[in-house]
Amino acid sequence: MTKLFEDEAVNRRFGKLQWRMLFATMIGYTLFYFMRKNFSFAMPGLEQDCGISKPMLGNFLFWGGIVYGLSKFANGIIGDKVKPKKMFLAGLFACVVINVAYGFAPQIACGNSKALVWTFGLLLVLNQFFQGTGFPPCAKLIAFWVPPGELATKMSVWNTSHSIGGGLVAKICGVVMGLGVLGAANQGVGMWKWCFWTMAILGAAGFLLMLFWLPGTPKEEGLPDLPGTEAPREREGRASARPQEGAAKMVYLNPVIWLLGAANFTINGIRALVADWGPTMLQEAKGLTSSEAGTVIMVFEFAGIAGMLFAGWATDRLFGGRGPRLCLFMMLATALALGAFWFLPAGLAGSAALCAAGFCLYGPQALTGVTATNTSTKRFAGTSIGFISLFSYIGVSVAGKVFGNLAGSTGSWAMPLFVTIATALAGTAIFLCLWRTKANAYEYCSGK
Repeated sequence: MTKLFEDEAVNRRFGKLQWRMLFATMIGYTLFYFMRKNFSFAMPGLEQDCGISKPMLGNFLFWGGIVYGLSKFANGIIGDKVKPKKMFLAGLFACVVINVAYGFAPQIACGNSKALVWTFGLLLVLNQFFQGTGFPPCAKLIAFWVPPGELATKMSVWNTSHSIGGGLVAKICGVVMGLGVLGAANQGVGMWKWCFWTMAILGAAGFLLMLFWLPGTPKEEGLPDLPGTEAPREREGRASARPQEGAAKMVYLNPVIWLLGAANFTINGIRALVADWGPTMLQEAKGLTSSEAGTVIMVFEFAGIAGMLFAGWATDRLFGGRGPRLCLFMMLATALALGAFWFLPAGLAGSAALCAAGFCLYGPQALTGVTATNTSTKRFAGTSIGFISLFSYIGVSVAGKVFGNLAGSTGSWAMPLFVTIATALAGTAIFLCLWRTKANAYEYCSGK
């Protein structure tokens, strides 16, 4: 860690807590991910065991994505005003309770098919709302603990929690759903409940760990703020009289933030194909079993980890902190890899192409948050990331519904795949518009 303070004891304690914050929030957010992405792996069982159709599941994903995006936006604003640890713990606990309730949905609905659909829909919306309390406090803590010059590298390390969570939940839930095949004609019959209950158990254990291990902001831990990240007025000892005007200038009226939001729309639209419909697509289009599909998606997510780590390192070391420049090339490579996945045969070649798409896609996914944080400064980190996340999950919700409807109406996954490739090319064009974006907006910025 770079020496930030003259006092060696303060510097050492700050560095120790910085890494503790980073790994604690990574573990905690992985648990949020466990309790959100498990729904995708339960969907084949919900379709076969509960009679819920693909278009209806697509509607669930659509409205769930809308609620999640709105929740991240609203909680991003709230997260800039409240203690991040309290928000994080409250949201994690709520998600545990809701995931337990998922498994009892048939009992809650009293066996009525229409009531069962409404029960799942309501629980999904509630879960997505509380899922929106996970990322904003993490982003806030990272902005307060990590210097801007190290943010791309360390936030990319943190962003691996998405892929770790997605990869592990893919394998665990793939195995759980596969158990329903034994002695049964329909895959996943009766086992979808354990997709929710297993993750709820892990979430409850993680809640207890976070309660004692997750640190607050540096000031809450009795340490000074990061040097050099104060706004000019804060350096002069005067707080902004009208913070709403600051947020308007740094976030809502900032064209860079809007373009990052549009880029997030494309990135998360692509992710929705694999993260939400991947298990079903791989089984129906490529003939894989649920366990094999889970393994492919797990490797896709782990390839994304490598992509994020590479993107963070390359941004700080090779691109002078200008993440959008690297994102342009990685989004173009994503489009090419997705095309290769569809045309290559099922097996090692096709799976390798899909994993290459994961490597390329998750770099931009990590760097949009880094760029938003450095563009808006730590003061508005939660607000800016919440704002661009609103675009992210509009993308997820639209893609979830569109892909489900296209697959259902055409009886093939070809059209959803071609739409996804076009989306990747649109994202490439957006990052081209961000080519001249500066590394950060702090006063000491070198102006590169």
